[in-house]
Order: sequence, then C-alpha cells, then structure tokens
Amino acid sequence: MSENPRLTVTLHQEQDFQFRVRFDGTAIPELLTDESEPLGQGAGPSPTLMLTTAIANCLSASLLFAMRKFKNQPGPLVTTATTELVRNEQGRLRVGHVQVDIQLAEAATAYQSLERLLAQFENFCTVTESVRHGVEVSVSVRDADGMQLHGIEVPAGA
Repeated sequence: MSENPRLTVTLHQEQDFQFRVRFDGTAIPELLTDESEPLGQGAGPSPTLMLTTAIANCLSASLLFAMRKFKNQPGPLVTTATTELVRNEQGRLRVGHVQVDIQLAEAATAYQSLERLLAQFENFCTVTESVRHGVEVSVSVRDADGMQLHGIEVPAGA
C-alpha cells in the first residue's frame, strides 16, 4: 500500500439534493444520498449522517482491532452515535459535537488488557482523529468547458 493512499468518490446529481455516490476503484455498490426534509426528501443519508456514521464506524473498528490485538475474541459491538448540530455566529448549522457510545458484548472481566487497549484505541481511528484535529479541504469549481471558476488550480481528474 502506498505511504499516502488516495481515496476517490464521484457524485452525480440525480435530482434536487439527491446524489448517486460512486466509490471509485472499488466494487462497493453505489449509494444514494439526500438531504432531509424540507431541503431534500430524505431518500438517503445526508452528509452529516455519513460523517456521524464514519466516526462511529471508525471508532468501532479501531476498538475491535485493539481487542483482537490483545488476544480477545469480542462478541458483536453495538455503537450509537449522536450528532448535535449548532449554529455558528452567522446562523449556519455546523456539527457541534458527536457523542459515540460503544457497548461491549460481555462484562469487562471477560477481556484481557482492557485498560491498556481502551487507553489507546481512539488514536488509531483515522476519521475521528482527523476530524478532531481539523482537515484541510481545498475546493475548485469548473464549468462544462473545464474553465476554473473558483478555488485553487487543480488538474482536471486529479
């Protein structure tokens, strides 16, 4: 695997706020996303729901990996994540806080090195640690002829 792997998704607008998401270079089935009402129709997960899901899934997978690394055979984890939306100074909605609750399948005494793995599993969650520390996002907008209308110059298709 490359030292700095790249992941690419392509979105095609279907109608209104509905987008068909393609996970480029994978066999993963396409996904329909949509904003909730009143903006969209709620026909698929919104970007905020997908971010919440990504955080919860990454933390769950990191905990599962850590538990197995320390020779545990955990039963199924159940994770609930709740995102609180807040308004910024301009009155625009932002993700203010995400609460993730992970339920283990067994009592704490059933696991080896639980204190040690709980102290470190969050550090291995790519998504959560990226969100916590901020992620640089660059944006460019081109017209149908490929003319750069907004943002930094990025080669088309890069």
